[in-house]
Amino acid sequence: MSQWESQHALFQLSSLGILSVGVNYECPGKTDLSAAGTCGKMRRRGNLVKFCSLFRRHGSLRREFRTVPRREDIRKILLIGSGPIVIGQACEFDYSGTQACKALREEGFEVVLVNSNPATIMTDPTTADRTYIEPLTWELIATVIEQERPDALLPTLGGQTGLNLAMDLDRHGVLEKFGVAMIGADAAVIAKAEERDQFKSAMEHIGLEVCRGRTVRTIEDARQVVQEIGLPCVVRPSFTLGGSGSAIAYNRDEFDNLVRSGLDQSPVTEVLIEESILGWKEYEMEVMRDLDDNVVIICTIENFDAMGVHTGDSITVAPAQTLTDKEYQRMRDASLAVIREIGVETGGSNIQFAIHPETGRMIVIEMNPRVSRSSALASKATGFPIAKIAAKLAVGYRLHELPNDITRKTLACFEPTIDYVVTKVPRFAFEKFPEADATLTTQMKSVGETMAIGRTFKESFQKALRGLEVGSFGLGCDQKDAWGTDEQPDEEEIRVRLSTPNAERPWYIRYAIKQGMSVEEIYRLSSVDPWFLDQLLQIVEFEEALSRHHEIGTVDTETLREAKRYGFSDRQLAKLWDTDEFAVRAERRTRGVVATFKSVDTCAAEFEAYTPYYYSTYEEEDETPERPSGKKRVIILGGGPNRIGQGIEFDYCCCHASFALRELGIQSIMVNSNPETVSTDYDTSDILFFEPLTTEDVLNICDRVNPDGVIVQFGGQTPLNLARGLDSAGIPIIGTSVDTIEAAEDREKFQHLLNELGLRQPANAIARTMSQARIEAEKVGFPSLVRPSFVLGGRAMEICYDRTQFERYVAEAFAVAQGQPVLLDRFLEDATEVDVDAVCDGQEVVVMGVMEHIEEAGVHSGDSACAIPPYSLPGPVVQEIREATEAMALRLNVIGLMNVQFAVKKENGKPLVYVLEVNPRASRTVPFVAKATGVPVAKIAAKLMAGQSLEQLGITSDPIPSHVSIKESVFPFRKFVGVDIVLGPEMRSTGEVMGISERFSIAFAKSQLAAGVVLPESGKIFLSVSGRHKEPFVPLAQRLSAMGYELIATSGTAEVLRGAGILVEDVRKLAEGHPNLLDLLKNDEISLIMNTPNGKGARTDEGKIRAAAVQAGVPSITTLQAAEAAVVAMEALREEGMNVQALQDRFEPVR
Repeated sequence: MSQWESQHALFQLSSLGILSVGVNYECPGKTDLSAAGTCGKMRRRGNLVKFCSLFRRHGSLRREFRTVPRREDIRKILLIGSGPIVIGQACEFDYSGTQACKALREEGFEVVLVNSNPATIMTDPTTADRTYIEPLTWELIATVIEQERPDALLPTLGGQTGLNLAMDLDRHGVLEKFGVAMIGADAAVIAKAEERDQFKSAMEHIGLEVCRGRTVRTIEDARQVVQEIGLPCVVRPSFTLGGSGSAIAYNRDEFDNLVRSGLDQSPVTEVLIEESILGWKEYEMEVMRDLDDNVVIICTIENFDAMGVHTGDSITVAPAQTLTDKEYQRMRDASLAVIREIGVETGGSNIQFAIHPETGRMIVIEMNPRVSRSSALASKATGFPIAKIAAKLAVGYRLHELPNDITRKTLACFEPTIDYVVTKVPRFAFEKFPEADATLTTQMKSVGETMAIGRTFKESFQKALRGLEVGSFGLGCDQKDAWGTDEQPDEEEIRVRLSTPNAERPWYIRYAIKQGMSVEEIYRLSSVDPWFLDQLLQIVEFEEALSRHHEIGTVDTETLREAKRYGFSDRQLAKLWDTDEFAVRAERRTRGVVATFKSVDTCAAEFEAYTPYYYSTYEEEDETPERPSGKKRVIILGGGPNRIGQGIEFDYCCCHASFALRELGIQSIMVNSNPETVSTDYDTSDILFFEPLTTEDVLNICDRVNPDGVIVQFGGQTPLNLARGLDSAGIPIIGTSVDTIEAAEDREKFQHLLNELGLRQPANAIARTMSQARIEAEKVGFPSLVRPSFVLGGRAMEICYDRTQFERYVAEAFAVAQGQPVLLDRFLEDATEVDVDAVCDGQEVVVMGVMEHIEEAGVHSGDSACAIPPYSLPGPVVQEIREATEAMALRLNVIGLMNVQFAVKKENGKPLVYVLEVNPRASRTVPFVAKATGVPVAKIAAKLMAGQSLEQLGITSDPIPSHVSIKESVFPFRKFVGVDIVLGPEMRSTGEVMGISERFSIAFAKSQLAAGVVLPESGKIFLSVSGRHKEPFVPLAQRLSAMGYELIATSGTAEVLRGAGILVEDVRKLAEGHPNLLDLLKNDEISLIMNTPNGKGARTDEGKIRAAAVQAGVPSITTLQAAEAAVVAMEALREEGMNVQALQDRFEPVR
């Protein structure tokens, strides 16, 4: 093709308006579409066909149009990760960071990565060239920059944390000092998008409306603004994650409180006061721009919930369903204008809009000048790898120079066109925080999300609800459905639930429909668009039509097929027809009503898709690839949506399983429903199925791909819950058998095994009824640990010290257990807990890591800090633990991973080792152990499951760590005002960080800094400890006093400390009037709180103090052991600073 022909082809593409091709599929009449996308496709089909024929004539255009090479003045690039998983910033940034590392390295750049989260693929030593697992502070990153001397910093792929740190580095002159250029977006651009006054001016300059209001830095200025705009209004702190501190003020008192809190939470002490646009429709546009000012729209996302609910907490749908063509084009034009005006040179941006549902007035809410949470959703929804393309654009490529990996024929300047509907539903964890307000507001509260793809909104919506894993298998008519039961809500409750945004609202819309409410009435109460409500009405009407059939045999085949196209699960149909889901499955398979799979191809099937990325529906044609000749296939079941107790750690394991299978020449097939993850990246596995993790959906996939094995060990509890059903259906489970996994959960069998091996176990029992629990409690004794079986993250696990507590907690445990037995254990007070991760091939065992918990027994292992190697256990005790682990692994015939929890308790002066629990599967500590030892534990385990032996892999001895590594947990208490932060047996952390050093003290200090706990160098420390801790606490207080800290305490603790000759100031208890500790907290006089609790709960004085400390940003330490470690760290920091070291310098990576 000549240069003239190339230019002519570009002119043709431009004249055809390819930048407008297909992202809006809404039908103006707002009726349901038999295939989502029909309207948009019809509107632009002529141009799309011409465009396709042009490509077929000229072939791939990349070689012809390569006009500007990538930047040659850059050799080394620094990426900053987003840190621990927190509400508002989850594993989507591991996905984007990992994509960026791969994209930059394949172009020959050297990549330096800094992140504090060990549970990420990006922090594997093979992902970047130089990997630093260090606290994310600008000072430590400056040390990394000084050591590594990168040429550039790419700040747009590490979420708000990465962006804020880049701004700090610029503000403190670090980038200028070391000659580091910001690429993608510079400091001025970031400030223009993030600082509200600058953003408002920019929007006004291009003629776009923003909410009336302005930023303030004092409460006095805030009151002046609210005089102008009135109440209700929105209060939003600047530069915070997930809308932290953001809320709607309805009265003056709320307003003052929110402003004060927001000024405190904002890292720049700035709050935005804006007019309320509650009830408006909300949309997001994912936009990309290159250095030549080419701009493309990747995806349009519409919120199911109206304005007033944070977009991270709203159900969202792509493509937008209710925009008219005119509205879409107006929003599209505005998006192009915004990204150009703000000046994001290259990469992805997220722009949020609000539209008044009646007047059509459009407001620009905000712009994220970076890859965002929604970017991961848009990438998975369209197949367009936003983070990868953003990274390549940042180093000089243009959109027309980058091929689409999926089609291999189209280019990145070709906007994605999709002929299906994607629905994202957030996952919440309010059951972990019963004292918290569960109302959804402008501050994000969800801990995870699931995504589903279907041909229609109805199909994808029901699939998403069952993928949420909350006990529902669609929109009602399942085991969780309260309609027609004693718990059926009355009309008043339904009205309250519709008018107040909450996690259960979709199901209450169904109840409202069944109650007889009209779409108009439901819209008035909920502000959910009538088009969506009409879709849910159609689902309910079809459900009622199905229920008129009394058995499946009377249902004709077309109706059955239509039910599946509406997204009804076999479980729902079984409930309607009083049978079981396997009978429904068998009947529909007999009639040929089977799932077919379509590819996610970015181009509405106009081009062949080379990347096998699939979703299920019920049509005639199936697009799954033929089985490769002579090649084995293994399915890996992922962990589904993130939640407390099951998060990114398990996704990490699933990814490593895929890497291992590929290395062995086995075709890896990933099944998962979480759009935030690396496992659902289209190039992590050989085949990806984006499907809910239910028995039905997994069996549908097995029907198509006929796997040689399924891995259930790596995705947490989710796949384990499916294991028995899959095994019963004849699906081969590889690795540790289902019988072994269940035997480890069976109390009686496990107790018999321990007795045979001569291992100790605390007194324990199992109860299936309340009366049986009372009898067994007499044998077990107090204190006892009560917990339901087969639950995640210690759900409803409590320590009972007396009969009264026992009665209450056991009743709660039975409610959560849902028919499963409740487990009772004697609780070992003052014991040290130990976690062990090991791998076994059935013949040999290698202990990969022995982790000593810093907090005492009674704190959930997922919430406790822990250290590798053990820092206080005697050598013989550690050896006894290793030997016990080996004996259990061999007796259970474990093939793959195993996690064991021990307790070490001194009795008569001698440490005794007790076995608490065995899990023959991946645990959440696996990534931490891998980073601490340099051994890819999950990858090795996957190879063992595929038939390799430890000897074949060259793994013959336990790894010996060269440094001290400490894992610390990160909690979401700041999001839940008033919740008591005391740790217990039920897990409440959302993420983790890691501190590494040659010394325990510095490693602990790093872990605290990474978790956001800044150990003060000076100031006042408040001390209040329980009776049994007062005497052990005296030496710690003496050391704090010797370091120059001012100590204050309540009367009881102060009296003990004075008796030991320690200078201490008294402070009043809350009941004794003012000034008390709450006053000191509000006056910023307290630097640290050390409080071991007498009582637990937000209503106690102690609980109020701890909750107030969280909101004031004052670190609180609530266990004696953590206080001891903190004092050691504070002493060490006076002697030496924190150094940084790349993982690659600590150990040679094992591949």
